Amino acid sequence: MSTDSGQPARRGWIYLATTLVTGGLLYVLAPVLTPFAAGALLAYLGDPLVDRLEARKISRTVGVIIVFVLLSLAVIATALFLLPLLEQQIRALVHKVPGYLDWAQNNLWPQLASTLGVSQDVFSFDAVKQAMKANWQSAGGVFVGIVTNISQSGLAALAWIGNLVLVPVVTFYLLRDWDILVGRLRALLPRANEANVVRIVKECDDVLAEFFRGQLLVMAVLALVYSVGLSIVGLDLALLIGMVAGLVSFVPYLGLLVGIVLAGIAAFFQFHEFLPIAYVAAVFGVGQALEGMVLTPMLVGDRIGLHPVAVIFAVLAGAQLFGFLGVLLALPVAAVVVVLLRNAHERYVKSEIYQA
Repeated sequence: MSTDSGQPARRGWIYLATTLVTGGLLYVLAPVLTPFAAGALLAYLGDPLVDRLEARKISRTVGVIIVFVLLSLAVIATALFLLPLLEQQIRALVHKVPGYLDWAQNNLWPQLASTLGVSQDVFSFDAVKQAMKANWQSAGGVFVGIVTNISQSGLAALAWIGNLVLVPVVTFYLLRDWDILVGRLRALLPRANEANVVRIVKECDDVLAEFFRGQLLVMAVLALVYSVGLSIVGLDLALLIGMVAGLVSFVPYLGLLVGIVLAGIAAFFQFHEFLPIAYVAAVFGVGQALEGMVLTPMLVGDRIGLHPVAVIFAVLAGAQLFGFLGVLLALPVAAVVVVLLRNAHERYVKSEIYQA
């Protein structure tokens, strides 16, 4: 009797120890896990496409090659197109800031200081302008600086090149053997718990699919809409602000708020009028309406169940614990945790502890 009652407790301690050991290994190995995590993410995104090609009587290896080539071309084309444009806009931004500060110092700050009842000497525009003029060249040559820093350290260069090569290699092999790996993991499950674990994993997969294969598309479309809309308004920094607003739109309304604030400030300093700010607000209003009525229902469906505050906390906590790898995995892990907590809650309300 005592042996039977001790089995669940012993099993629970085994699960807890396994979780702690796994978490500790992830924490220690985080610096080298980034290319593997990136490869696993790309393989996860590409697996449905490979499965569809398999359904059309195309061999798994050929399907993987087709999808792998398409993914590689998409990444390379995006990088070749966006990076030079973003660098150009960063150069323009840093170069124009001293002029914006001159205008603010001569026109905006005197009125604001008079309204607030403070001295105009409280804030030094000259110090800011000198710092910007001293660093605009290094800020503009972002990518040249990156290459220079890498070339100065042989180990850093080898690590960077190794990661760059490792990501596509890991992606290819994981994509080719994805179904085999999933089948082997399922075969390791205890027979008594297999059905329940498979059900929970299926729920996690549905949640991750909603995020990865839906929300990422929404972010990309919003970045395009914001960039084009701000370009029509005539904003010099349209691409830079549009990309930033689209990338942070995974948090509900954060892309809208960040975009309006940044684009509004940029429009005011560029045009010195309030009407362009109204045009900027209209652009983001159209984007928000498009997201709520078209993009999210079509591409995402139901929300993944994460509160906006939980999303922000997950990203910050992931960055603090695991750096870039943590940022990469924060939302997928948080979404899976939500599914596990939902199932734990269902079991709890059906348990004798709750019923009693």
